[in-house]
Amino acid sequence: MPSINVIITDLFLILFSSIILPSTLIFCQTPPKCTGRQGQWELLHASLGISAMHMQLLHNNKVIMFDRTDFGPSNLSLPSGRCRRDTYDTALKVDCTAHSILYDIDTNTFRALMVQTDTWCSSGAVLPDGTLIQTGGYNDGDHVIRSFTPCTDENCDWIEFPHYLTERRWYATNQILPDGRIIIVGGRRQFNYEFYPRLQEDSTPPPGTFRFNFLFETTDQHENNLYPFLHLLPNGNLFIFANTRSVLFDYKQNRVVKEFPQIPGGDPRNYPSSGSSVLLPLDENEGNVVEILLCGGAPRDGFSHVSRRSFARALSSCGRLNVSQEDPNWVMEDMPMARVMNDMLLLPTGDVLIINGAELGTAGWENGADPVKAPIVYRPSEASNWRFSVMKSSQRPRLYHSSAVLLPDGRVLVGGSNPHVYYNFTGVEFPTDLSLEAFSPPYLAAEYTPVRPTILTSLNEVLGYGDYFSVKFTVPHYLTDKVLSVRIIAPSFTTHSFSMNQRMVVLKLMEVCRLTSDTYDVNMMGPSTAEIAPPGYYMLFVVHAGIPSSGTWVKVQ
Repeated sequence: MPSINVIITDLFLILFSSIILPSTLIFCQTPPKCTGRQGQWELLHASLGISAMHMQLLHNNKVIMFDRTDFGPSNLSLPSGRCRRDTYDTALKVDCTAHSILYDIDTNTFRALMVQTDTWCSSGAVLPDGTLIQTGGYNDGDHVIRSFTPCTDENCDWIEFPHYLTERRWYATNQILPDGRIIIVGGRRQFNYEFYPRLQEDSTPPPGTFRFNFLFETTDQHENNLYPFLHLLPNGNLFIFANTRSVLFDYKQNRVVKEFPQIPGGDPRNYPSSGSSVLLPLDENEGNVVEILLCGGAPRDGFSHVSRRSFARALSSCGRLNVSQEDPNWVMEDMPMARVMNDMLLLPTGDVLIINGAELGTAGWENGADPVKAPIVYRPSEASNWRFSVMKSSQRPRLYHSSAVLLPDGRVLVGGSNPHVYYNFTGVEFPTDLSLEAFSPPYLAAEYTPVRPTILTSLNEVLGYGDYFSVKFTVPHYLTDKVLSVRIIAPSFTTHSFSMNQRMVVLKLMEVCRLTSDTYDVNMMGPSTAEIAPPGYYMLFVVHAGIPSSGTWVKVQ
């Protein structure tokens, strides 16, 4: 049996017929009719006009999405007769269509944005003030910084800073740092890193660039180290994974502190053999055990198979590494099915959603087959044989250039998939997909209403490090303090199977006070350090008996 940290009173046993699943309590009058076991899908838009290769949730409940610019026209016109004029564009010198949109979660509407230079296979991170900094791309966009600052009207749009980046950043990875800066690591044939914004002391030649030999060492004949996995650890160093290897890296001193064991099996996990990775939740109540999870990827010869127009089976393995141990080793597990080009998202419950991808092939144009339409939920706190659950399948394949982000209401927004050089809707097995879907994980099902918390009042927007604060919430049937937690989640920049900057911190609880029959006040402490929670906007969730509230935005500083 799985471990269940839920206490059910005799009264609940009388009032409800209940089924207990891992980490969750389900209330059903007629158990066979329960619908909250595999989640639900909803089609939000049949077409956005663009394919969502990149996504970033912003703190005003809007999601910015964008594709590349060098394939020709999209299916969405720019407003008011605007056109993008770019003499360097390889497809259209004058393009009157949009390649970026701003999606409004609350109204399920979107508007076109104008991006000037090519954003193909770029990266991004959000500054502490909520501004999205988007870095690099291809062609005339590979040295460009772009910014987008959320606004309350319809006037905000991309602002571009040409030639800001010291090196070409195409397939690079970004990570927000404790001081609010962004580190930009790697890219195609870039064995180095730089920062945004640059500081005066960033003066190594060329100005602002720092050599990183680990990226050179992990390049093979098919690269397999692009979009390296970066995770900021509570000790202030970076965990960096590329190909099959990983290191603890001190970016301040430009030195590798230690190298971890190679992941067993010898198969690569980074682009184009794209698996994915998350930093598992950091719990301030339990001494900050720090674990990394990697899932999926392709066999070492997978890209060679694709070049011969055959498709090797993707990897079904996941590796879990406790980097807080002195001498950690990978603990391997198997997913219910193989997966490449999969996204991995932290859910408010602390579980991991594995979504999108294919069972055959690798990343790249025309390189994948046999789409995996069923998401998987991985429950890290359960016994090893109870961790994976297969969810309901989508009707739409999401292959190369698909993306997904967690929303404040607990749903997961899913879009993209264009495995072709151009937009191609006919005569191909997997047409370019311009649609937008939402996946509702099981915790959103109606049968959980009796234990679902609702945050009552808007919080003081600012959470100070180590400061006390409280949250008032209601819940129809409160069980026990032992199944209550408050978590903050940093929204991710998602592209190419990696959700940059996402992290969850379980805050330290101090006291729970009952105010009325169904109203409670929970007192807790803000994150202890900027290394645990870098400054910026987070979604805050109250989780009771494995069921989260809707999130509310807070700013950590």
